[in-house]
Amino acid sequence: MIEFLARVFIRGRESLSPSALRQAYGQLCGAVGIGLNLLLFAVKFFAGSVSGSIAITADAFNNLSDAGSSLVTLLGFRLAGRKPDPEHPFGHGRMEYISGLVVSGLILLMGVELGKSSLEKILHPEEVTSSVPVLAILAISIGVKLYMFYYNRAVGKKIHSTAMGATAMDSLSDAVSTAAVLVATLVGQFTGLMIDGWVGLLVALFILYSAYKSAQDTLSPLLGQTPDPEFVKHIQEIVLSYPEVQNVHDLIVHDYGPGRVIISLHAEVSASGNLLELHDVIDNIEHRLQKELGCVAVIHMDPIVTDDPETQRLRMAVAEKVKTIDPQLTIHDFRIVPGPTHTNLIFDTVVPYGVKLDRIQVQKRIGELVRELGEQYFAVVQIDNSYVL
Repeated sequence: MIEFLARVFIRGRESLSPSALRQAYGQLCGAVGIGLNLLLFAVKFFAGSVSGSIAITADAFNNLSDAGSSLVTLLGFRLAGRKPDPEHPFGHGRMEYISGLVVSGLILLMGVELGKSSLEKILHPEEVTSSVPVLAILAISIGVKLYMFYYNRAVGKKIHSTAMGATAMDSLSDAVSTAAVLVATLVGQFTGLMIDGWVGLLVALFILYSAYKSAQDTLSPLLGQTPDPEFVKHIQEIVLSYPEVQNVHDLIVHDYGPGRVIISLHAEVSASGNLLELHDVIDNIEHRLQKELGCVAVIHMDPIVTDDPETQRLRMAVAEKVKTIDPQLTIHDFRIVPGPTHTNLIFDTVVPYGVKLDRIQVQKRIGELVRELGEQYFAVVQIDNSYVL
């Protein structure tokens, strides 16, 4: 159905840019989600009112919250698609994350209210009546939610949207919770056990857990999470495929919303190479990264000495010494500055988050280890942090 609606409402799909197509699919799925969830809310609320089942009513309001979520998601995709302006030069892509956070808050409030109603039902149970139409409504609802899971997951993979993937899992969770309500209704019908309130409470707890996970998924990119290791690996493979580049470090991925990624990195090149030719190579790498990965790339050239045996010997010796502090430590931008009384070994050391020693302790220990290579050697160390896994 989604592909049929896409053919009807998304005109000229083949000519749209990836970001425009992504926005169009996101808005379409949001609109379909609103319609289906409102329909499910209406029929479930009617069934819950007729049967007196708090579990069915709780599940109905869960669908209402899902409709609100779809509305906020639709608005989020629409706002995220706005073009950059002087006040927001990186665009508005993070509005998709913010809309997800708002949805999480709405789901949380709904879960609290449903939990209170379910507790009241447990303390003051009432007989639940059911009928074939009520049971049929619940069964159809499960089918609809499974379909919503299918199309949200398919579209999420198509446009590479984690938000759509989360919506798909939310739909699958709704199908499971509705199945639990159906079981409670059948148990009450055939055994007389009034577990309706307990099932309603379980549904409420499930909604609260979903709100927590949803908030966690949207807060992480807003706060600045580490990039996907596969994405980082792809960047490194592209840059290092050029023989002029010796190594890559200080890689930072700036996420300004889906499809709006800026990367910066340092590329080590030979200090004896032709500056203009190397600059042209770096420009080509930046253009290739933008073309293949859809991101803006800013690359800084770091000249290093590659044709001096003494520099290479000391670099390897220092690298081995540094790893005795912690195997995760690495060095780059290594150079030596000899003098009449001593020789400075100047380099940067990358200290990943999680290393037990602090910056000052690492610098002090490196200085001691460098002196072991010879009394004339002094370490001049810049401590860097790693922003990728």
